[in-house]
Amino acid sequence: MRRHAGRWAAAAVSLALLTGCGAGSDVRGFLDDTFDEQSESGDTSTYLAAAPVAAAASQIAGAVPPAAQASDAGSEYLRFDDDIVVVSPASGGSTVRVEDLDGAYRDGSYAYLGQGFTPGSPAATDDDDDDVK
Repeated sequence: MRRHAGRWAAAAVSLALLTGCGAGSDVRGFLDDTFDEQSESGDTSTYLAAAPVAAAASQIAGAVPPAAQASDAGSEYLRFDDDIVVVSPASGGSTVRVEDLDGAYRDGSYAYLGQGFTPGSPAATDDDDDDVK
């Protein structure tokens, strides 16, 4: 009986690791596995995709669903929990740039994209709720 319990525990740990670290749960991992990295600087990486903007953005969003998605001036913007991905037109396909949310996003640089791209303060939200009463 004890031998079976050990096997079940090992199986449960393996399943938890696969679920928590599975491919597709991390947009950066997906980009690394799918596209050719062109450059990296700090928390920002740029990739080259052979597909046009809409197809590349759909491929990314299909593999790793974003929290928000918007389009502007021919580019697609995908916001994830920790990253923002910008897919822009390039000769022969598109450029895919991923950057950490601690950068320009937190400063409101993407606020013009609307819901899901405007950083908010929980304190401001609480104050707004109090005013509505």
